[in-house]
Amino acid sequence: MADTNTIASDPCWLPHRIDVPARMVEFIRVERDELSAQGFLAEREPGPEGRALASWDEVIAMKPESGQLHFIFHTAFCRSTLLVRALDAPGVSVGLNEPGIIASMVNAGDAARALIAPILALLARPHTAGEAVFVKPTNHANMLMPALLQARPDARAVLMTNDLPVFLRSVARKGLMGRRWGRQLFLEMQGYAGMDFGMDARENFAMSDMQAAGLAWFLAQRWFTVHLGGQVQGVSSDRLRVLDGDRFDVDREQAIASVLDLAGIGTPDGLAHSLATGPVFSQHSKLGGSFAEKAPAEEDAKLSEEIEQVGQWIGMIAQQAGLQVPLRQTLF
Repeated sequence: MADTNTIASDPCWLPHRIDVPARMVEFIRVERDELSAQGFLAEREPGPEGRALASWDEVIAMKPESGQLHFIFHTAFCRSTLLVRALDAPGVSVGLNEPGIIASMVNAGDAARALIAPILALLARPHTAGEAVFVKPTNHANMLMPALLQARPDARAVLMTNDLPVFLRSVARKGLMGRRWGRQLFLEMQGYAGMDFGMDARENFAMSDMQAAGLAWFLAQRWFTVHLGGQVQGVSSDRLRVLDGDRFDVDREQAIASVLDLAGIGTPDGLAHSLATGPVFSQHSKLGGSFAEKAPAEEDAKLSEEIEQVGQWIGMIAQQAGLQVPLRQTLF
């Protein structure tokens, strides 16, 4: 098993999970050329030789040679995985697609607050000198946005989102589990970015799955707006930019160039074009295979009608709250 000095000095050892009762941090080994593969880093399952443990105190005491670290926060189903995978340019930048340690920090709660800065320092280790690291946490970790940005005052962040109908269709296409996920996300968002919608418990229970998912999406827009408005201590709005997922798909090269520019990364001529036409755009970013193979069947007319009605309802709520949704793109 790797010792703590090896773990601290080798960026291939990624912090993966926090064990609160044992006060231990689990690390997994992921080689540089495997970072942009399909799927989330949280789902990687290496063998025994690819795992290591360190105590909380050992992690806090580590002094890794960190580099630039930036974030891609998102509202789900908006091509954020595609973006972070597209930022794989050896020697310039690398993307970490939903490392398990971020979700684990959420689950650990206040008990692991002292680990946030040390863990981010470990994630920021470059594989080659000057290489910047972009971390895309799961959207369930958006509650940690203030703590993550405060721990890294030099970090910039892209806030990715999209139109409500696109989001709701993605929820519906995942069937029963997608609809359940939408309801759970609403409950989760109400827990840390909640708003009084004037509904009692019975009315909340009576909402359709699409209504609950729609409110979750709205609360995510509102949470991002709070940060963009400079209302979070230690997080200035000039560190943040909004990117629409559909606009990214249309203007890939411009979007990638703008992300790198936001991070202050000097890039060789033609790099943005090369990344924007790279192989990650030819396959489904999470499942592999061609996009055509994953294309959904023709949408049911009743679902389209429900999505339209939910959109109108969310629009009225946003108007009453004085909030423009979806957020206006500001990245470029």
